[in-house]
Amino acid sequence: MHDVSVEVFYYNKSSTERNDIMLVETRKIAKSKETIVVSSLDVAETFEKEHKRVLQDIRELACSEEFRQHNFVQSEYLNQQNHKQPMYYITRDGFVLLAMGYTGEKAMKFKEAYINQFNAMQELLTGKLIEREKGIAVRQSLTKAIQQSSENERMHGHAYSTYTDIIYKVIFGKTARQLREEYGIDKKANLRDCFTAEELAKVQSIEMIVSGLVNCGWGYDDIKNFITNPTKKLLVA
Repeated sequence: MHDVSVEVFYYNKSSTERNDIMLVETRKIAKSKETIVVSSLDVAETFEKEHKRVLQDIRELACSEEFRQHNFVQSEYLNQQNHKQPMYYITRDGFVLLAMGYTGEKAMKFKEAYINQFNAMQELLTGKLIEREKGIAVRQSLTKAIQQSSENERMHGHAYSTYTDIIYKVIFGKTARQLREEYGIDKKANLRDCFTAEELAKVQSIEMIVSGLVNCGWGYDDIKNFITNPTKKLLVA
């Protein structure tokens, strides 16, 4: 199973509670869209249950098989002995159903905290998806501008990646390759899945400017000097 962590949201427990953290994150599980999930390992730790008990609770839920497949996605982790063990990624709906059986004042506080995290992550994910949709048209415009110019031929087919690198260096101070190394992803993974909505918006802003300059006949060196000029900070504002 291939999954890429995109965003992480932490809830710090108070000093009167346990000292660890609860974790809700967005993941790409298999070929599905980015989904907000929590792991069965974290549920077990937070509610102070044995992980095998949480796994049993999940398997014994009286829900439909369709609901189970969509909301409890089986995966694996390595234990301290470096052996693969089963675990689940649980969606918000799955968590609500599972947590119904966890009672008590402390359990209620944890359930409320988890639901608040799911809500916060949904807001972040929604904003990010909007920026991704806007970015598709922007990238198509830049690609078309490069194709209609002589830049791609001059750069032996590497114009788009070259312009992308200089855009990333303006925003992140790193090339696409360096960012992939930082995020720990390979060439097959979509690097922009790792960016926040704000970072995506900045990338799109500069891509639009670069696209316009290419259409106006500017060459790479002139465009590079223009977008990296420290006096033009408004480009990434």
